[in-house]
Amino acid sequence: MLPGQVASAADTQTATVTATQAFVQADEGELATVTLVLGTSDNKPLARPAALTYRTGTGTATAGSDYTTTAGTVTFAADSTPGAHRTIRIPVRRDRGAETAETIPVALGAGTTGVTAGAAPTVIINANGLPYLDRRLSTERRVADLLNRMSPEDKIGQMTQAERAAVTDDTAKVAAWRLGSVLSGGGSVPSPNTPAAWVNMVNTFQRAALSTPLQIPIIYGVDAVHGHGNVYGATVFPQNIGLGASRDPKLVEQVYHATAAEVRATGVPWDFAPCVCVTRDERWGRSYESFGEDPKLVTRMTTAVTGLQGRRGAQLADPDRVLATIKHYAGDGNTSYGTGDSGYPIDQGVTTISRTDFARSILPPYVAGVHAGAGSVMPSFSSIDWTEDGVGNPIKMHANKELVTGTLKGKLGFGGFVITDWEGIHQIPDPAATGDTPLPTAGQVRTAVNAGIDMFMEPNTAERFETLLKAEVTAGRVSLTRINDAVSRILTSKFQLGLFDKPFATTDHIDRVGSTAHRALAREAVAKSQVLLKNTGNLLPLRSNAKIYVTGRNADNIGNQAGGWTLDWQGRSGDTIPGTTILDGIRQDAPHAQITYSADASAPIGKNDIGIVVVGETPYAEGYGDVGGPAWPWGTDAQKESKSLTLQPADKAAIDKVCDAVTKCVVLVVSGRPQIITDQLGKIDALVASWLPGSEGAGVADTLFGRRPFTGKLPVTWPATTQQVPIDIGDRHYQPLYPYDWGLRTGTNRDH
Repeated sequence: MLPGQVASAADTQTATVTATQAFVQADEGELATVTLVLGTSDNKPLARPAALTYRTGTGTATAGSDYTTTAGTVTFAADSTPGAHRTIRIPVRRDRGAETAETIPVALGAGTTGVTAGAAPTVIINANGLPYLDRRLSTERRVADLLNRMSPEDKIGQMTQAERAAVTDDTAKVAAWRLGSVLSGGGSVPSPNTPAAWVNMVNTFQRAALSTPLQIPIIYGVDAVHGHGNVYGATVFPQNIGLGASRDPKLVEQVYHATAAEVRATGVPWDFAPCVCVTRDERWGRSYESFGEDPKLVTRMTTAVTGLQGRRGAQLADPDRVLATIKHYAGDGNTSYGTGDSGYPIDQGVTTISRTDFARSILPPYVAGVHAGAGSVMPSFSSIDWTEDGVGNPIKMHANKELVTGTLKGKLGFGGFVITDWEGIHQIPDPAATGDTPLPTAGQVRTAVNAGIDMFMEPNTAERFETLLKAEVTAGRVSLTRINDAVSRILTSKFQLGLFDKPFATTDHIDRVGSTAHRALAREAVAKSQVLLKNTGNLLPLRSNAKIYVTGRNADNIGNQAGGWTLDWQGRSGDTIPGTTILDGIRQDAPHAQITYSADASAPIGKNDIGIVVVGETPYAEGYGDVGGPAWPWGTDAQKESKSLTLQPADKAAIDKVCDAVTKCVVLVVSGRPQIITDQLGKIDALVASWLPGSEGAGVADTLFGRRPFTGKLPVTWPATTQQVPIDIGDRHYQPLYPYDWGLRTGTNRDH
């Protein structure tokens, strides 16, 4: 170029040609179709033609007998737009022999000036003719045949689960590590966060898994604990504490069936739910994940397992079912305050209990879940300290062979597989480790496997875990029998889910995500979860033409009313998800009312007939919700407030200001647990525990205006003071503000 000349687009523009998929599957006798896509450096049409060569390379397949050698050039004409496609077709031959999968790498070579070859694909000739691929055989026979063909590396890989972020940039790691599973942690989502993008993401990982010789599919897992809250636009149901208030096991089954349908529609066949813990201390940050404080109530609500899986696993392959996980086994809701782990006051702490009381008060929901056919169980981060020995030697549940192997798999006959919680084995004490020892340690791996753990959630340390476990097996410290048992359990679930027969998800059912029917069900569940604690003069239901002053930070905040595990692990305050806030519902149900809304009660109150004050908590999850625990550093300012069982000062001020000014005052408490409200109770005419209703806040309004009656009952005791906590039904000194099972009832519409 001469001095002073301006470079043309043809001189500066570069192009990249890459495969749309890293792995392309093909059966014998088919044409393997590789799709190449064009990209340009300026995202503009090609300024000049672009060409690239391709040829089949040397893999495990044999040229001439397994496939026809193929080479050529692909050309994109000038003015081709970014995203334009070209296809390469490679003939795969039929040799009629039973064999494992074989590979044909496709090399992309140098082309015209300014054209760069991107990621090259590999064609996978699918395994065929092997017994484990024959869907006519029993699951037991298929598992046995496959297990006999697996190498130690294959088996250890099946016991390993990595987080999507650890393998997204290089999906070949899924194959290299022979991963059995990939998960999305809270807030770990594809971009864009749409149902179709989820399907594509899961299928991308699945293609990598199926590039291995035995083509064992991965099982993808998520925490969908109150609907598929990971996905924008999904139906977000009430948290379990609200469902427990409904006292309706059939409703719980329906809610979890709808959840399963939305989860499976996004390509995910495994849900880390339901939580069947019995919560005994409201200071615990996971209280709302429980159905309640009474083991009998929680046991009744294990219908959630049937909702997710269908009947006894026979329906697992259906497109509206997923594998269930009963958690957190066992005792996580009964830990003592001050014994917490990881910097938390109570979460992940120690449950000190006798074996008799454990069997009576903690174990029953797990017995019911196992009998319902739950496919997986997740141990708790917490520890059990038996009182019988009087020693004080708590054992982490991830290391508790007595309870995992002896009780769960032995006495209860659990036939599914046990999956750790997030890096769960990293908390197992290892005397051989120092502060500088990377985690997990060999001792932690050995202890957990021998305790009976089958799959290990090692989000960012999967490769290290596999290396350590292989060394333990080689040294004889972990038996091959134990490995085979673990892998057999995992494979059984994969066969039952139909993953070997139909490994890839489709977008055929993404219209189920956030569907009208599911939102209607959620609205019903919200209404049935409302607990009317006080109703002086039968104030509720309200007239739909009343003058109403609405205030409170949770009146028009869908993020707050959804709580934790909504889009993010900790949830988010604000306008986060589609749905209706409580204020939206009030406006819908009372279109003729004169409504004034002021979030902070700063607007003039005047002579309104009714005040509705919506107070309560902001989102949190796990130990960050512990009373007295650490603040979530990345949350909103409201989320960083100190966690407490008492209302925040602004909430108290709103109640005082509005209830002192209006004729009648209704207070709604939107929270994951009881909030101490004793001092304000005298000025409140109607008090409602609204829990964490999720995306359909209109269900709250339905009870306020009598479209649905109040029928909910307290699933936990409502304390009068913080000094009473923990307080539970059956305690010797039991004088709460409202007892367990309390709940006033109303009729329906007052003015219709």
